Amino acid sequence: MIATPDRTPLPREFFDRPVLDVAPDLLGRILVRTTPDGPIAVRLTEVEAYDGPNDPGSHAYRGRTPRNDVMFGPPGHVYVYFTYGMWFCMNLVCGPEGRASAVLLRAGEVIEGAELARTRRLSARNDKELAKGPARLATALDVNRALDGTDACATGDTPLRIQTGTPVPSDLVRNGPRTGVAGEGGVHPWRFWIADDPTVSPYRAHVPRRRRS
Repeated sequence: MIATPDRTPLPREFFDRPVLDVAPDLLGRILVRTTPDGPIAVRLTEVEAYDGPNDPGSHAYRGRTPRNDVMFGPPGHVYVYFTYGMWFCMNLVCGPEGRASAVLLRAGEVIEGAELARTRRLSARNDKELAKGPARLATALDVNRALDGTDACATGDTPLRIQTGTPVPSDLVRNGPRTGVAGEGGVHPWRFWIADDPTVSPYRAHVPRRRRS
């Protein structure tokens, strides 16, 4: 018999830790997106850690900018960025304020609101693909830059919240290089996922863009 996930919100203290502690501990937790059309809940199955000034792969590696400002704020807030001119991706800020570390939410299993997620992910061939990848996850949850800075630990109504869920045993957690990260940052084994989970996205190494002649 499968135990019912714990829907208690995670406290801010959960995120006020080193990013490499928070990232694998987010697996099995539940991300809830509340919209006027109804809620969608996703069980997180894949994440990546980004360690601010110590990490060439991080958006905050070269310091604070208007784009990454939220990363420098209090832990437990949502950092949303726009990429490739078409997709949004979401992160959860962690560590002490000013550290600028964050966890990219790469994939998850939709456990509530699948009907609504399907209307946003019409190209998904099945429900396992609804949130299989960071841009797909954000699309399924209707996440965009308007949600940048949202406090996922706030009490009361909030459009995004992280719940306790069911933590994953350490023997089921895998790690390896982050997807699509170039250079020195590409060697860090800071991608974490649940072993054999069908909603985990495939690994892809960085491929340099070709310059147009």
